[in-house]
Amino acid sequence: MKFFLSLLVAIPLLGEIEQQDYNGSGTTLPLKYRLNGKSTQAAFGKAKHTALAATAKLTRNDKLIAMGAIVSPEGYILTKASSCVGARLATLANGEIYQLRIKKRNEDLDLALYQMISDKKDFPYVSWNEKNASDQVSWVLSAFTELDEIRVGITSGKKREIGREGGVMGVILGNESKEGVRVTEVVPQAAADKAGLRNGDIMKKVDGRTVRKRDQVVNLVSKKDPGDVVTVEVLRKNKSMNYRITLGHRSVTFDLFNRNLQMSGPVSKRKDNFPLIIQHDLPLPKEAMGGPLFDLEGNCIGINIARVDRVTVFSLPARIASKMTTDLKK
Repeated sequence: MKFFLSLLVAIPLLGEIEQQDYNGSGTTLPLKYRLNGKSTQAAFGKAKHTALAATAKLTRNDKLIAMGAIVSPEGYILTKASSCVGARLATLANGEIYQLRIKKRNEDLDLALYQMISDKKDFPYVSWNEKNASDQVSWVLSAFTELDEIRVGITSGKKREIGREGGVMGVILGNESKEGVRVTEVVPQAAADKAGLRNGDIMKKVDGRTVRKRDQVVNLVSKKDPGDVVTVEVLRKNKSMNYRITLGHRSVTFDLFNRNLQMSGPVSKRKDNFPLIIQHDLPLPKEAMGGPLFDLEGNCIGINIARVDRVTVFSLPARIASKMTTDLKK
């Protein structure tokens, strides 16, 4: 409670100082003092500077693909595995740029460990806090993508497991017959659509097995994971055709029908199958996944692992994410 009171006092005082320097009409506050402005960010002091210094942005072909947490003075970086494939360079808040080499991947947790190629042994790095009481509402913060400011929010849900979704083709199945199962609708931009399936196709076989019931199709596909490939034989205008379909994520595929999530913008491809997550509401893009999440003392309490929608981000708690760092030290 003391912090909340001091925060409420600190921000108006900073605002008064800044307002004295502002010679405008007084009717419009300058952009730099608005949302996530200087006053707000200054209130988080040391934690802000720690977050910026211990975070790296990872690029491929000059394009940001993920953020990462610097986890050792030797320049090891922990990040989101499915986002950082092919990462070439790491850029730090001080402007330094280093080439990267991959050291380790953990597909189950969707984590990857890189190392910056350098002789330096004094990189700033995160201090893990595995005792964060994030079951209750608390302040959290992360570095933003350009590493010149932070984003601040609160934990917005209890720690919990996120179960496995299974892969999907992105089709709605209709009538059953001796010929097979009719496809009544193909979800636009989903896996089946990209592979070439069309409305009205009749599925005859999935992975070489004859199907005549909707449940047969669902059971065969649901055993596979997103990214797996299934072969499908369909009947189209009395002609058999074969397709290879790389399965997508259920939530990403069928969220296309959800108006709220359509407003969320791009989300992470993998958002499921995590043993434990911290949920928070930081306004971060999907390219910011892999970056560290901090408490108000500047301790790292997790790794941002999935942007679910415009108000929901999942983070792997420190006690899970830090294990790769612990294994490295051993």
